[in-house]
Amino acid sequence: MIRTPAAGGASVAPPGSLVCVVEDDASFRAALASLLGSVGHKVAAFDSAAAFFRDAPQDSVGCLVIDIRLPGISGLQFQEELSRIGSTIPIVFMTGHGDVGMSVKAMKGGAVDFLEKPFRDQDMLDAVAAAMERDRQRRDSDRAALAVRSAFETLTPREKEVMAFVTAGLMNKQIAAEIGLSEITVKIHRGHLMRKMAARSVAELVRMADQLDVRSPPRNRDPRRAIET
Repeated sequence: MIRTPAAGGASVAPPGSLVCVVEDDASFRAALASLLGSVGHKVAAFDSAAAFFRDAPQDSVGCLVIDIRLPGISGLQFQEELSRIGSTIPIVFMTGHGDVGMSVKAMKGGAVDFLEKPFRDQDMLDAVAAAMERDRQRRDSDRAALAVRSAFETLTPREKEVMAFVTAGLMNKQIAAEIGLSEITVKIHRGHLMRKMAARSVAELVRMADQLDVRSPPRNRDPRRAIET
């Protein structure tokens, strides 16, 4: 049975759990939705890109299965529009009229697969599984990045400064000389920032700094700065 979004675009589907089928042939759309639903996928079906943009609960969409030939904008134009608005929903394309140029353009645009009709049911199920896994990994990565950014924002300005020098490879004594603090004070700041960032090692902290694009301050600043605590 085809599951459609609730009125107003609301949905109880959790993020990334929904497969959206965009296909203008009603019988094929129903058959494909039934196939995907038979293996446990939550499915919403639409007859055009416009219907998807109007009604789909987009934060819940984990994968799109799109026919290349659609009323209104084509499947490839649909892909371009999603890219333009910053959407990273993985796409599986299908077509009864595919050619090499279409498939190359679709794959260059980031599509997971390009299936020509008629395709084997298992090929579609495998393609959707790969697309859903790609979306899961992206969401996990986004959550991890948000957690790192949130932790970084809890640091004091001094702790951020110390973090930048630590991840640039300086020892506590060198950092103390650079910013005019005592070595013991640097150790305290370093301990606080490691705890707040939940970093188990300097190597892990370096990876976080790279992710945040943290850059070390200029070296050899005025050594006469007052000692701060």
